[in-house]
Amino acid sequence: MAGTAEPLRVLVADDQDLVCASFRLLVDSAPDMAAVGGALDGAQAVALARAERPDIVLMDVRMPGTDGIEATRAITGPDGVPGARVLILTTFDLDEYVYAALEAGASGFLLKNSPPEELLRAVRVVAGGEALLAPSVTRRLVERFARGARPAEAPRAVLDGVTDREREVLELIARGLSNDEIAARLQRSRATVKTHVGALLHKLGARDRAQLVVAAYEAGLVVPGRSEGTPG
Repeated sequence: MAGTAEPLRVLVADDQDLVCASFRLLVDSAPDMAAVGGALDGAQAVALARAERPDIVLMDVRMPGTDGIEATRAITGPDGVPGARVLILTTFDLDEYVYAALEAGASGFLLKNSPPEELLRAVRVVAGGEALLAPSVTRRLVERFARGARPAEAPRAVLDGVTDREREVLELIARGLSNDEIAARLQRSRATVKTHVGALLHKLGARDRAQLVVAAYEAGLVVPGRSEGTPG
């Protein structure tokens, strides 16, 4: 039908048959989405992603053989699937693999027990180029980072060339704020914030907001223990 957008193509990867089938049914229940396959391990997820060219991969992080981290790296890497974005599904909001998955190229993560509508919204958010990083979870990731997930002397040189305003925007992104929330916090227009985000993506060589968060952590920009609502 003219004027009707193509549905988002979604691949589901989970080693539990029932969970995989349930997520596929949920995806197919949305008028703007279509499940294009189900994988029971990471290797199968990579193979199906290359064959089906999905827009989004719902990826369980813990699977036998090739896990969700390696599968994510293979799908989002230079020899992967162009345009595909990975949304990690995890049982715990402090999953030990979440940071590694984001570093591998995932665009965000979501708890498996999230309400159905939240999961569908998450697919749309990630497909639209945003990262799905809840403030409460990113805060815990920062705290985990500080306890030894990465060296305490993480290099700040990664931010060379970034302006003070862009650095401020990057910190707020790392705390899980959306463009609208950042605009309100800095008393700037949403368009201005989008310009800063675009500049950060270019300067830091990041493919999306999730990688900007990783860069902020590795640069030591975010101070552990401070919530996203704490003034700088």
